[in-house]
Amino acid sequence: MAVRLNQSFEISNWLNLKVTTGIGLGRESCPFPYRETEKEPLMSAPFSIPAPKHFWRVLAISSALVFIYATVLVKLGHNWWTDENYSHGLLIPFIIAYIVWSQRERFARAVQRPAMIMGLITVLLALLTLWAGTAGAELFMQRISLVVMLAGTVLYFWGFGLLRLLIVPLFLLLLAIPIPAIVFNKLAFPLQLFASRCAVWAMMAFDIPVLRQGNVIELMPRGAIETKKLEVVEACSGIRSLMTLVTLAVVFAYFTHSNPRGENPSDDSTPKGPSRSPSRVVSLLKSYWFWRSAVILLSAIPIAIFTNALRVSGTGVLAHYYGTKVADGFFHSFSGWVIYIVAFLMLFGVGWILDRVKPASDNLLKARSSEASRHLNSSINAAAAAAAQLAQAEGTE
Repeated sequence: MAVRLNQSFEISNWLNLKVTTGIGLGRESCPFPYRETEKEPLMSAPFSIPAPKHFWRVLAISSALVFIYATVLVKLGHNWWTDENYSHGLLIPFIIAYIVWSQRERFARAVQRPAMIMGLITVLLALLTLWAGTAGAELFMQRISLVVMLAGTVLYFWGFGLLRLLIVPLFLLLLAIPIPAIVFNKLAFPLQLFASRCAVWAMMAFDIPVLRQGNVIELMPRGAIETKKLEVVEACSGIRSLMTLVTLAVVFAYFTHSNPRGENPSDDSTPKGPSRSPSRVVSLLKSYWFWRSAVILLSAIPIAIFTNALRVSGTGVLAHYYGTKVADGFFHSFSGWVIYIVAFLMLFGVGWILDRVKPASDNLLKARSSEASRHLNSSINAAAAAAAQLAQAEGTE
C-alpha cells in the first residue's frame, strides 16, 4: 500500500516537472533553443492580461500629442476623405489599432530599457521638423514629424525593444501620408505615358489603327466617321492603385508572417554589449521571413503598374468596338474594382509561391517541432494513465 502511494506521488511529481520545465524530451533532442522560464503549476489559473502599469502616463502623452498635432491630424483626415489617391488612409488607424490590440501581450513582455538620450534627440528633431513645416506651409513635413515624434516618444519612455515591435504600425502610418505634389507629379506622368504605350501595343496587336500623342490616344471606333481621343489622365496613371497595393502588401506580409522557431522578437535574448545590434541584424538578414516580406512588398510595385496598364489597354480595345463611352461611367468604376481584385490575387499568389519554395531547413524544423509535441502528449497521457491506475488500485484496496 505504501509502495503504491510512493509510486503515485513520484509519477505525479515527474509529470509536473516535465510540463513545467519543457517538453519531456532531453535538451539535446529539443530542436528549439532552451531558455529558463519561471515555473508554473500544472493546473494554472486562466491567463489574464494585467492592466497597464502606466495608464496615466500613456494618457498624458496621448493628450499632449493630440494637442500639438490637432491641426495636422484634422487636415490629414480631410485629405484622406477628399483625395481618392489616399482614401485607403481612412482604414489605417483601424488597422494599426487592431495590430496593437492583437499584439498587446508581446508589448507587455517587451523589455523596457528607455533610451532617453536617443529619444530626446528624436523628439527635438520632430519638433524642429514640425516648426519648419509650419513656417514653410509644407504639410508633408508636418505629417512626417508626427511619425518621428511617435518613434521618439516610444524610445524615450520604453526603448528600442518596444519600438522594434511598432515598426510596422509606424510604417503603415507613413504610407498613409500624402507625398508632396511635385513628387506625385514626377511619378504620375511617367506612369501615364507607360499605360498609354501599353494600350497602343495592345490595340496594335488586335490590328486596330491607333495614334498616340503623349498620353492622348486617337483611334477610330467601329462605325464612326471621325476619330475619337482617349486621354490617360492622372487618375488612370496607376499611382492610386500603387499606393493602395503597397499598403495592402505590408498588411498581408505582416499577418501571414510565421515564426517557426517560436522565438519572441520582444525577448531580449541576444548578447549584451556592442555585439548585440550586429548579431541581431545578421540574424534578421538570414531569416527567411524577412526576405519573404521584402519580396511581397517589392512585388506590389510591378503588380500595380502591370494591372493598371492592363486596365487601360482593355479600355482602349473596347473603345474601338463599343465606342468611347466605355471609358466613362459604370464600366470605368467596375473595371477599377476588378483590377484591385486581380492585383490582390497576384500578390497572394506571390506569397503562395514563396511558401512553396521555402527552405528545407524550416520545413524540417517544423517537422521536429510537431514530433516533439506528439512525444510530449504521448508521455503525458501515459503518465496520467499510470497515475489513474494506481489511484484506482489504491481505492479498491
